Amino acid sequence: QVQLVESGGGLVQAGGSLRLSCAASGLTFSSYVMGWFRQTPGKEREFVAAMSRYGVTSYGDSGKGRFTISRDNAKSTVYLQMNSLKPEDTAVYYCGASLNIVRIILQNDADYWGQGTQVTVSS
Repeated sequence: QVQLVESGGGLVQAGGSLRLSCAASGLTFSSYVMGWFRQTPGKEREFVAAMSRYGVTSYGDSGKGRFTISRDNAKSTVYLQMNSLKPEDTAVYYCGASLNIVRIILQNDADYWGQGTQVTVSS
């Protein structure tokens, strides 16, 4: 079955950096749009970044200029490099996979989800 496993979250001071990873299995990774989302308690899930199968990227407003999404199809892994982190970036970060880019970018949804990784940014 499909599995998405995130890693790389943790506690970091404001201004610091983290790199999240999401390792996929059970799907033809190179065919999928991969996205990163985040969610805090009481708030709706927020789109962070996505990369199409062709390497085209899209970013939500929160991460533009600070976050970079990349993927390694040989390793079936998508990454999110987060720089200049702010306390408001504190959230559980999820990766998602979909064959439909509209679903990820415009519908905040995915065909498959990881379990999430906590990112906490202290002030």
